[in-house]
Amino acid sequence: MNPADFAAAQWTRATGVGIDPHEYQRVTAGLASVADWGPSFLSTGHGYLRRAEHADSPVSAGEHLLMAARWFHLATLAPCAESPRAAAEADAALGRALTVLEPGARRVSGEGFTGWLRGPADAPGTVVVVPGLDSAKEEFLDLVSALLARGLAVFAMDGPGQGVLAATTTFVPDYERVVGRVVDALGVARVGLVGLSLGGYFAARAAALEPRVAAAATVSGPFRLDWDELPPPVRDIMAARAGGADAAHEFVRHVDLSALAPRIAAPLLVVDGGGDVIPGVTNGEPLARLAPHGSYLSVPHGDHLLGNARPDWLPHLADHLAHTLTGAQA
Repeated sequence: MNPADFAAAQWTRATGVGIDPHEYQRVTAGLASVADWGPSFLSTGHGYLRRAEHADSPVSAGEHLLMAARWFHLATLAPCAESPRAAAEADAALGRALTVLEPGARRVSGEGFTGWLRGPADAPGTVVVVPGLDSAKEEFLDLVSALLARGLAVFAMDGPGQGVLAATTTFVPDYERVVGRVVDALGVARVGLVGLSLGGYFAARAAALEPRVAAAATVSGPFRLDWDELPPPVRDIMAARAGGADAAHEFVRHVDLSALAPRIAAPLLVVDGGGDVIPGVTNGEPLARLAPHGSYLSVPHGDHLLGNARPDWLPHLADHLAHTLTGAQA
């Protein structure tokens, strides 16, 4: 794929992350090949680190650090030797930003997970944000902000094979065990879960098998995956995150919610984009139909992760979780 096509394919994902569209166009216009993606995005992130060092206020410094984290995370989306470094820099920049902007934010780590707990200590509910195939806790800052605005506490995490843990761990099919350890570490009686892309599968599976999940939502999550139907780039990423092609093939074999969906006792919102072209995630309606308390929202013009349709689903999803966890309309 030439760099222009690759940049176009990542356009709504990047803008959904919170990248300025004009800056994105300037950076990607200078790419001679896809191999330049990682170095160019890292360089842009370092520019924001320098801005943070010379900022006129702590707030400006924190905002620059958050933007650096976004650019570093996006640097990992193209295959490049710099990916582990970029993930580590995204993690570090996010930590520095929260230290400045939200001194009450708390790093929580355990076996197979790490992330940041944000929001009031006496929040009426806690939501765990689960990333997907090549996403990470730095990607969904807008979702976290929407949940925080509704008075909830939010734990945005990286799990096995994800984000800063991708360099040292691999995907596990029994993600409900990871969620269980997260709930233990957070010290809460119950949580809401929202999973995005492959994280939608992880969240739905956990909602079926972890009884402390009291509310759930998925965005562009697969109901079932078939290895032979997956595009080669998705297979390559899956192999890198699962520990090899054979391990990835075996992992994909487990991605089937047919038997688990009826076991999801919590209210579940399933969000799909009608313009999503990734096989397996174009129709989550069976998940919503089979879940005892499932509801389905399909946005016809939405693409994968619906970065081109934020107003059509994000407020509704945040309200769904807030209302379910608190019992009062947010």
